[in-house]
Amino acid sequence: MFTNNKILILGLARSGYQSAKYLIARGNEVILNDGKEESKLDADQIAELRGLGVQLIFGSHPDDLLDNSFDYLIKNPGVPIDHKYVLKARELGVEVINEVEMAYRLLPEGVKLIGITGTNGKTTTTTLTYNIMHKAFGDKVFLAGNIGYPLCSILNDVKSGDIIVMEVSCQQLENLDKFNPDVALMTNLSPAHIDFLKSFENYKRVKAKLFKNQTSDNIAILNIENEDVMNETKNIKSTVKYFSSKREINGCYLKDDAIYYYGDKVISRDQIFIAGIHNVENCMGAIMIAKEFGVTNDVIIDVISSFRGVEHRLEYVDTVNGVRFYNDTEATNIKCTQIALSSFDQPVTIILGGLERGQDFNELTPFMGNVSNIIAIGQCRDRVLEYGNSLNIPTYSYEFLKDGFDKCVEVTKTGGIILLSPASASWDQYKECEIRGAEFKKKVEELKNEN
Repeated sequence: MFTNNKILILGLARSGYQSAKYLIARGNEVILNDGKEESKLDADQIAELRGLGVQLIFGSHPDDLLDNSFDYLIKNPGVPIDHKYVLKARELGVEVINEVEMAYRLLPEGVKLIGITGTNGKTTTTTLTYNIMHKAFGDKVFLAGNIGYPLCSILNDVKSGDIIVMEVSCQQLENLDKFNPDVALMTNLSPAHIDFLKSFENYKRVKAKLFKNQTSDNIAILNIENEDVMNETKNIKSTVKYFSSKREINGCYLKDDAIYYYGDKVISRDQIFIAGIHNVENCMGAIMIAKEFGVTNDVIIDVISSFRGVEHRLEYVDTVNGVRFYNDTEATNIKCTQIALSSFDQPVTIILGGLERGQDFNELTPFMGNVSNIIAIGQCRDRVLEYGNSLNIPTYSYEFLKDGFDKCVEVTKTGGIILLSPASASWDQYKECEIRGAEFKKKVEELKNEN
């Protein structure tokens, strides 16, 4: 399989690059096409692929490139589902798959695969699951998928008995066919990626493909409190298990500020540093997966209690002078900041603002009940100041984060939260939002060293 074939890879990025390297080594004729100009792509990747014998076509998608001489079209997950090559391949009978499906078909027998999807929380759940499993089983455990590691990049390393923890996006699920995880989890469903999948109904259908090939020998773990999850999975053949953050169920649940697994207390909520009920649900999902492999509570507690979150996503940074600091710099839109604000019961000083692109801060109002101070920064700081004043919340305006940080510390009382969740992109001052988050974390470290 995937030997001595003619294969067109559509899109470079990480998955196209790794697929091309792997397939050319198996004796395939590999043509990689990307519509971007070569000068805008990774020069080192391009040089390596050329040296290996991959044929590269950049800057356009020639009409005559794809014909019935190809055995496969491997589509980068980010390429639109109605791309002209995808439509033409189907007319010609050329199978359209992606890197995940290709790599899955080449996995050794006996590898255990964990697949995690959902609208929100899949990266956190995947990271937590991997950390727990790696703590329990060491180098037998691999991390792959949408989290940044193409599945084919570990094909030469995995062997029978190993375990792969994989985040699976809707873009990846769209072109999966035989893919079948031994344990599959869906965190939740809500409208997202409608531009890519054309409708919410189609998005839900694609997400549910994670369970399509499962049988009663496979495990599906579901959020019983999410109506769309329950509706989309009602006909799956998997052995189904549930988690709930709202009530005691036959599964994993929250009770008396602790997480229980089928009646057994696993971890207290005060041992979980990542904020919000959604992160309690993410912990539940990771616990349920780990329990399928017999992981002990001691290992689970050790990992979860030391987990500070996925970097830059509502990441717990530190506690200084009784104030907890959270870095949510990737909250570049209103919805993400709404989620962040709903995660805290304590008084919050929030840092809002950045690139001006007409975001409506009024949409935050229902979530501002615990906000005691606002620090307005960046290009749109004047609008943030106006918004804060309209709510009669003390609001302070600074052009730069580093200048506003000291005011945060000054106005936040012991027991409070300082939250960087800007509801704004960072491009007015930073090349990427991660640099903004790193600056915030550095200021926290400096503050701690002063005390």
